[in-house]
Amino acid sequence: MPATKDLAEVPSPVEVRVHADPALIPSVRAVAADLAARADFDLDAVSDLRMAVDEACSALVPLAAPGGQLRCGFTVAEGRIAVVARVPVESPTTLRQDTFGWRVLDTLTDAAEVLGGDGGWIGIRLLKDRSTT
Repeated sequence: MPATKDLAEVPSPVEVRVHADPALIPSVRAVAADLAARADFDLDAVSDLRMAVDEACSALVPLAAPGGQLRCGFTVAEGRIAVVARVPVESPTTLRQDTFGWRVLDTLTDAAEVLGGDGGWIGIRLLKDRSTT
């Protein structure tokens, strides 16, 4: 009989899609916290990820094209959660990385980077390891 892997060790992609509206960000934040808790992240790491996802989504929602969706994908594997949040944009745009909000993302995660922005969508990728807070 093959050995079964712990949930925290099996890649498990999850995607949440909501209207790009600030009022819906708490739902995405709750999914992030739940996935981290289920993957045995400690309470500080769960809180850090929740705040980072909130900050990333809050930065992206104002850039979204009218009627656009905020898409937030989570992959849990090997003691790490990778998050990609993105929104559609009407024209090429940038996301400033010299702001207090970006410093928060850098502090709360193990890696943060801007994706896209030059055609159709812009996003943020976050990585959070279970072992670091």
